[in-house]
Amino acid sequence: MTSPISSNLFLYNTIATMAKSMPAMGQTGGDSSSIGSSTSPSTFFAMLMNAMMENMEQTNPGVTQQTGAQVSLPTLTTPLTAPLDNSYNPAISIPPLNTQEVPTAATDTSDLKFKPTQFIKLDNTLEGKLDGTAAHFINAGKKYDLDPNLLSAIAIHETGNGSSRAVNDKNNVAGMMGKNGLRSYASVEDSIFDMARNLRQNYLNEGKDTIAKIGAKYAPVGAANDPTGLNNHWTQGVSSQYSKLT
Repeated sequence: MTSPISSNLFLYNTIATMAKSMPAMGQTGGDSSSIGSSTSPSTFFAMLMNAMMENMEQTNPGVTQQTGAQVSLPTLTTPLTAPLDNSYNPAISIPPLNTQEVPTAATDTSDLKFKPTQFIKLDNTLEGKLDGTAAHFINAGKKYDLDPNLLSAIAIHETGNGSSRAVNDKNNVAGMMGKNGLRSYASVEDSIFDMARNLRQNYLNEGKDTIAKIGAKYAPVGAANDPTGLNNHWTQGVSSQYSKLT
């Protein structure tokens, strides 16, 4: 902001410069006007503007007068985008999702087929990386004729309700394995649908009609990939989560 002293000094210099270009006062008889009776408003305005411009040039030497609205633009020295690195490789290779339709087989006589679910209760139960996925469990249950509460109970048990490293790093909600170990998914939704397909195709359609029977194959006790014995608690843990949701 310009200080009052600087403004007053600029005004004083402007008036002084203008006065030099004006006729001396009092030389035209008894005329006592401050400018002179022969000076028109347009002439006075032109004189004022010239004086202001001259004073600006004296106050700011080296500043070149610009014509019109021309403005000098700064030179861009930093590139807008970083150079591409052609050696980049994705950290995770995600195999394509198996989206095949799997109809319910006549051998499935379980009580684990699709049924209406309390959406608000399920949505309020899911936490962490599972938060906001209630609709995915319901839609996967509809597609593969499975109780959404069963799918949710397995996911809650497998991931510590959305807090496990598997679900946070690989979007894997059900401990699904691939050729190179724990499988990675493009999204939590993909993992939920893949779990539902697997349960329908390889478990319920094969007559495994209870959580205990599913667990005996899904998480067998004494499995080589379970050195800490977590599979011992699978059936009980899933059954407990299932009871809370139903």
